[in-house]
Amino acid sequence: MDKLAEMILIIAGAVIMVGNIVTYFVFMFKMRDVISSGRRKDNIYLFIGLFLLIFFLIGYLIVGIALDPLLLTSFILFFGAIFVTVMLIITMRLLTTAKERSVEIAEVLVSIVDGRDPNLNGHSVHVKNLVLLFYKHLPLKYKFNLNQVSLEYAALLHDIGKLGIPESILNKSAKFTPEEKEIMRNHPKLAVKFLKPLHSFDPITDWILYHHERVDGNGYYALKPDLIPIASKIIAVCDTYSAITMRRSYKTPRSYEEAIKIMKDVSGTQLDKELVDIFVSIPKEEVLATIPEAIKN
Repeated sequence: MDKLAEMILIIAGAVIMVGNIVTYFVFMFKMRDVISSGRRKDNIYLFIGLFLLIFFLIGYLIVGIALDPLLLTSFILFFGAIFVTVMLIITMRLLTTAKERSVEIAEVLVSIVDGRDPNLNGHSVHVKNLVLLFYKHLPLKYKFNLNQVSLEYAALLHDIGKLGIPESILNKSAKFTPEEKEIMRNHPKLAVKFLKPLHSFDPITDWILYHHERVDGNGYYALKPDLIPIASKIIAVCDTYSAITMRRSYKTPRSYEEAIKIMKDVSGTQLDKELVDIFVSIPKEEVLATIPEAIKN
């Protein structure tokens, strides 16, 4: 009877350790975003942790197959696996909480930036919400190469460069002069400049820099469509929808239906056609649910 109990504990512990290794792989994958990604030394620790988990699993197999374990040893190994599981769950929950809090803080700071321009109030959060919704509906071929948290931050901070634009231009209701238009076109570059001290944000600065590029090559920097980051194209789609449906001092907001029609009209010239097709396939009620309170009120 003891032998049966020993084998059950060993097998159960080994199965749990396999689950722990899979969970750890997921954890490492999620550590690629702008908040979690660390220095090279941190990555070394991650791989050491993975090695130890695999080594622990091999130990289970050796004890269970090659040796004759005692019941006490089997209990120790089994509860060791449980302990690893609990620590992984705690670590992942703490990391998730830290990310949520950091996004909340970033939203407050961005709202201060948007507050300088009555035409932007709530816009950045709206674009962020739209991008997260869009990410849920993206095909796997895009999701595999895009980190959700990094994309979320790029969307939230895409207009932070407007902090360096004079309020006389931001608040102007009349048409911009050529000089004012050129100053306004500098806001993506200013955003990159503001984010430069945050080295973990380096992977997303190009996403922000090129969010005004057009797939016909007539954007701010005249990039060819295959050189525009996919994240920039996604932000452009969501930014366009938000701009069309927002109330601004120089225009009345358009309806969801009007916005979709306009986006289809510029599909293939201003916006990526495949991405527009994905966006318009999202249920209307889900898109409308992304409107932040600042815009509703």
